[in-house]
Amino acid sequence: MPNVKVRENEPFEFALRRFKRSCEKAGVLTEVRRREFYEKP
Repeated sequence: MPNVKVRENEPFEFALRRFKRSCEKAGVLTEVRRREFYEKP
């Protein structure tokens, strides 16, 4: 899971944007969508 620390004097929106970008690079959302429904083996 991506981890983002909010910097001093940084607006929350910027930190949220960095978190979303790191999630996309890590492929978190694609993995969630892939596992959303059970697929029979």
